[in-house]
Amino acid sequence: EVQLVESGGGLVQAGGSLRLSCTASGFSLSLDGYNIGWFRQAPGKEREGVSSITTTSGQTFYADSVKGRFTISSDNAKNTVYLQMNSLKPEDTAVYFCAVDPTPLGVLGLIPRLYADWGQGTQVTVSS
Repeated sequence: EVQLVESGGGLVQAGGSLRLSCTASGFSLSLDGYNIGWFRQAPGKEREGVSSITTTSGQTFYADSVKGRFTISSDNAKNTVYLQMNSLKPEDTAVYFCAVDPTPLGVLGLIPRLYADWGQGTQVTVSS
C-alpha cells in the first residue's frame, strides 16, 4: 500500500525558512522513475503545483512563484523527498501536500490531477 507522510510544517515569520519532508512507504524511490510532487492549497483557492522531482533522474520543476526560493530534493536511501523553503512570504501560507506518480511526468509534474496517491498535508503559516 502506497503511503506518504508529510512533516515539517509550522508557523514562521516572513523571510524565514522551513523544510518539509515527504516520507514514502509501499514503494521505493530508487526504482523506476517515480515522480514526487509538492502542492499547496490555501483557503478558498485551488490546489496548485509547487515543485516536482523525478527521483531517478533528479529532474526538477518549480512554479514561477517559488523559483529561487524553494528547492526540492530526494534522499532515496531514506525514501524521503524534501522541500526546502527559504525567504518565505505570507502568500506561501497554505496546507502543503506531497503526491506520487509511478511515471516520470516532466513538466507535467506540477498538475495535481495527474497524481493518484496523496499525503494528508502539513500546514505552513507565514506571518507578516
